[in-house]
Amino acid sequence: MTSEHGRMTRDDLVDEYAKAPVTRSECVYEGRVWNVLSEEVDLGDAGRVTRDFVDHPGAVAVLALRGQAGAEEVLVIQQYRHPIGAREWEIPAGLLDVDGEPPHEAALRELYEEADLRAGRLDLLIDYASSPGGLSEQLRIYLARDVSEVAADDRFEREDEELDMPTAWVSLDDVVAAAMAGRIHNPTLLMGAFAANVARANGWNDLRPADSPWEVHPKVS
Repeated sequence: MTSEHGRMTRDDLVDEYAKAPVTRSECVYEGRVWNVLSEEVDLGDAGRVTRDFVDHPGAVAVLALRGQAGAEEVLVIQQYRHPIGAREWEIPAGLLDVDGEPPHEAALRELYEEADLRAGRLDLLIDYASSPGGLSEQLRIYLARDVSEVAADDRFEREDEELDMPTAWVSLDDVVAAAMAGRIHNPTLLMGAFAANVARANGWNDLRPADSPWEVHPKVS
């Protein structure tokens, strides 16, 4: 039996971003951070379909590493996430909600505000679409190295829920093991840890510059 599946090279494996024509768009819910849109989309021969989705501004996250080669540690933060009723272990992250702020600068700001850290080196680790079936969010994860602690008198003053967000350093290998064992579930932490593990195995040679263009993000120039 002959397979009907074609073959591609590594360079051919790329998502095609070309939004289908939208024939109707309506904001059906306006939220505090994001809205829910209902759009009718023309798929050509497949006809017209209606899709409801969360219109999201996008976000950035930072996987901060310290320690010797082969024994790197990741900075993790524990935060309560009400939709799933869990105090998840995560990495510093935040919305792209400051007009004109480049994504890599937003990442450095989040590292400072949430973890009291500054990065001597910042590289682009990985991009992903959080939930493309129902959420427009594009998320970019950066790798921060040569990190140093912010002086006590220069730290960001946290408020509200950010006051109750414990932090800890944990071995990168232990993060990967915890993910494989099903003990941690935050997608950004998992995506960042897996990507960092692969990048480390490749001698960190696959990393992109922190200010690399982000063409697939509709709201970032």
